[in-house]
Amino acid sequence: MGQRMESKETNRYRELENRTATFAKQTIGVCLKLPRNRVNDPLVSQVIRASGSVGANYREANEALGKKDFVYRLGVARKEAKEAQYWFELLVEANPLQREALTVLLREAEELRNILSAIINKVS
Repeated sequence: MGQRMESKETNRYRELENRTATFAKQTIGVCLKLPRNRVNDPLVSQVIRASGSVGANYREANEALGKKDFVYRLGVARKEAKEAQYWFELLVEANPLQREALTVLLREAEELRNILSAIINKVS
């Protein structure tokens, strides 16, 4: 029974790893469709960095050397999700024609932040 629970736990970690990777990939896809200009170029650069960092830091958390390291890495991932939200808010303002696609990603960043917060609260 213990092994079965570990398997469920591993699946949850893997599911969130996949979800964060999908978030970063979708961010890239939407950003590639935005017009290149003086406003979008730096915003796109920032949002791609932040969205990719959510998953990278979550994966690092799953390889943590201990509880303290795990919580720290989750905190970094949560911070990056919050930063991605900010950049998406600016991109929505700069690209009203892409509002729908950008807002979906903005909401996903918020959901990921909430999930990471819940994990941190549970572990701490």
